[in-house]
Amino acid sequence: MCACRGREYKARDLIDAALFRGELDSKWRQFLTGLEAEKQAEQQDLELDEDAIDDAAELFRYAHDLITAEETEQWLEARALNLADFTDYFTRQHWRSTIDEKIELPDIDLSSAPPKLRELFTAELIFSDELNGLNTQLMWRLAALAATGESNLDPERISAERRAFFDRTRVAESKLNDWLPRVGRDENWLDEMLAMEVAYQSLCEKALTSEARNKQLASLRMSLTQFEAEVIQLESSEAAKEALLCIRQDGMSMEEVATDARYPYRRVTFLYEAVPEELKQKFWSAAAGNLLDPLPRGEGFELYRIIKKTEPDPTDPNVRGRIDEHLLERQFSGLTNDHVQMRLCGASVSSE
Repeated sequence: MCACRGREYKARDLIDAALFRGELDSKWRQFLTGLEAEKQAEQQDLELDEDAIDDAAELFRYAHDLITAEETEQWLEARALNLADFTDYFTRQHWRSTIDEKIELPDIDLSSAPPKLRELFTAELIFSDELNGLNTQLMWRLAALAATGESNLDPERISAERRAFFDRTRVAESKLNDWLPRVGRDENWLDEMLAMEVAYQSLCEKALTSEARNKQLASLRMSLTQFEAEVIQLESSEAAKEALLCIRQDGMSMEEVATDARYPYRRVTFLYEAVPEELKQKFWSAAAGNLLDPLPRGEGFELYRIIKKTEPDPTDPNVRGRIDEHLLERQFSGLTNDHVQMRLCGASVSSE
């Protein structure tokens, strides 16, 4: 996945680093849920919705710019995957979303999972694009440590991070010598993880100051403006024009028009940055209460009425998170370019 200071880091390194940070619990549970849901479907002899699987696979190929079957096979081969792995992933996702019964998960944690199960989990992370995010997190920490240097780290912060590791992973310090072999690691690996985390957090603190956050908010104010709107989906331009007349001339509400004509209706919340580029001016110019002209959507149209526009609130955790994302990207992009080399995006299931 990446290399730093003459050392190559593979998929297993990314996953174990995330395990150290305590970031994989929910992903592991989702993975196990998919496996158990698939088992239940087999036991109940349920029929698989092949069309749903095909649709999900098509969306995946489109999102990854894999237009032809040959391109898809090349993408899979580069990651030590095959078409069976591809289909199995979407099958697990399908059963996880459709099995309504309560699913009891096996008592298996990632640290003690057998190699084949870990490989299957790695494939899951690749297909879900989660592994790329784990790669970014590791590269930032590698770059932070390379730029800072182990000798410049505060021993007290190392000790504090070691205590935090035991707290978040719920590994008793007295059981560390049992836990490390289960994940195939040793004390040297743990020391490296602790040093990387301390170096990373130190640089984060320098980047995420109140002054920097305020400046970043000013530059992101427009893109992080939140819209609330009502939306009606219509099958044709004629239907859209008729709905528009009912609202503007007859005084009907959006919901009344949708109910009378049995059109899909929903209320949505979205950020201005999510608006397609060609529609940004239309949405930004619209005031609360305004109706937009019908907008093409697939084979039909959508009719929007703006309910409210809200400027970003710096105390909102979501806004704060987006601001911090930009600041950290700026902080670590240069360091990563200087100290880390990117390898294959998406990795391989192989842990070797």
